[in-house]
Parts: sequence; structure tokens; C-alpha cells
Amino acid sequence: MRCDTFGRTVNGLNRLESKDWYYLDLFGKEEGMIGLLLVHDPYSGLPFADGTDRLVLIVRNRVSPQEEIEHWLRDDVRIQVRRVTLDTLNRWVIHGDRTGVGWLVQGELLSDETGRIAELRHFLEEWPGELRERKLLVAFSRFIMSYMLAKTDLQNGQVPDAYGHILACLRYWSNICLIEQGMLPEMTVWEQMRLVNPGIYKLYEELTDSPETVEKRVQLVVLACEFSIQTKMRSSCSLLLRVLASRAEPWSVAELREDSRLHGLPLDLTLLLRKLVHRGLAREVAKPIRGRGSLKLELRYAAGDERP
Repeated sequence: MRCDTFGRTVNGLNRLESKDWYYLDLFGKEEGMIGLLLVHDPYSGLPFADGTDRLVLIVRNRVSPQEEIEHWLRDDVRIQVRRVTLDTLNRWVIHGDRTGVGWLVQGELLSDETGRIAELRHFLEEWPGELRERKLLVAFSRFIMSYMLAKTDLQNGQVPDAYGHILACLRYWSNICLIEQGMLPEMTVWEQMRLVNPGIYKLYEELTDSPETVEKRVQLVVLACEFSIQTKMRSSCSLLLRVLASRAEPWSVAELREDSRLHGLPLDLTLLLRKLVHRGLAREVAKPIRGRGSLKLELRYAAGDERP
């Protein structure tokens, strides 16, 4: 049995559960569509989000801002229609967007014209070295930034702000440990850490549930994070260190940003490079340049004496 788009059933199934209804009747003929995923209960990891019941993820070559998100109501079921590009999916994977990656992994693949979506899902399952290195570098960049903000807030007496930043710092540290194990950080990251790294989980407990003052708790975790930054720096920055060592000529910051291995990654390169230089893993090279009639020195960066 089959009914039209507004019928109650399609081939004997409730239309909201039917692949045909979403693909054949609604979205299959969208111009530029190269993939279609259906996600049941897309906010299952956020029980209080009061989100939508279904998510239709349409992958297209191009998407205008006016087309990105639509909300529908059919048979008392709320459906979110979200249009994205392959570049968006790639950003979700590399940047560690837990919600977006969850949709990509859990979604039922209704159409994949180019096979790129299946490749991305396989990429996530296999965790090749390139993906792991990129995700580690992004997580480490966020880790040290949160640490620096927490330490600055403490020095300025802004204890509540320091608490928020050091809690974020612990989460990024947890992400690094999970990525090293080839695992995807989930919404329930602390439950993961209880099993994967009890030491970090214990720090989380000390921060959130301890008889000490908030300031003392933050100070304790700041010290632990400072030690971890030193021990994790070489392995977490292996991609950046390999780029620095890939040519004899020192790199400008602009050249590093545009290198294909780093391009598009949300990195604070200034902070990362300063930390690597201080540790001896990278070195600064002052190169004379002329501009507007005066001699200037541009700082460039090369591999340090301690090679990766």
C-alpha cells in the first residue's frame, strides 16, 4: 500500500518511519543534493534540550543561509531539516563537534551520491593517523588556552571565571586522552573518563565536589594541567612539529595557516608556537624585511633542537 506525501502510510509503514517518504517524496530531487541522512531522536544525548524528534540532514554542494534550517510539524512529530555541505561535515569531524559527529555516525544513510559520506563515517571508525593528529592539535590548542585563561583569572582574583575555564580545561584534557585511545569524546565524557583515565576523573571530582574552597580546588587543577601540558606537548603537537621540520626555510605564521595540513583548523598558532619555542621544540628566526623605507625583523619559526 502506498499513499501520497500527505497520506498516513507508505508501503504499509507510518510515513515518518519510511525511508521512501523522506527520499522519494520529499528531498530526493533537491537540486545539488549529494547525500541524505535520517537521524531518529537527534538530541538523545541532551534529555532536557526539548529538541526535535527527527533530523533530516541534507548534504548539498552549496547551501545559502536562508536554506540552512527548517522546522516542520507532521502528525505531532517535530522534524528539523538541516542543509549542510561536505565542508561542514569535515569541520564537524576535525573540530570535534560532538553533536554533529553524533548525527553523522548515528544517522541512517538514505542517499550518498558520491560515496563521500560513507568515507567520512569509515574515517571515524578507523581513526587514521592524520585525523588523530589534527584532532589532538585542536584539542591541545584549546587545552592550553583554557589553562592560560584560568591562571590569569586566578591572578586577578576572578575565581568564578577561573573555575569555568579550568573545568573547560579538564574537558579538553579528557578529549586528548580519549583521542589518543582512538575514541570519540561523547556527551557523557566524564563517564568515559571514569573508565579510561581515573586520574583525570578524580581531578574532576576534586574540582566539583570537595570541602576545599573553590579557589583551592582551582589551584590544584591548574597545577595538574600545567604538568600535563608539558608531558602532552610533543605528542599533541606532532603534526605542527612535522610541518615545521618539512623544509629548511623557516615558516611565517601566515604560511603555516595556509599549509594544507593545517589549513582550516581552529588553532591559536601564536600561543602554540610560543609554548613550543619555550620548550625547545621549535625556534624563532628573525628575518630582516623592508617595508615603507625602514628595516624590520619578521619572526619566523623552524623545528627546534628537540626534534619530534
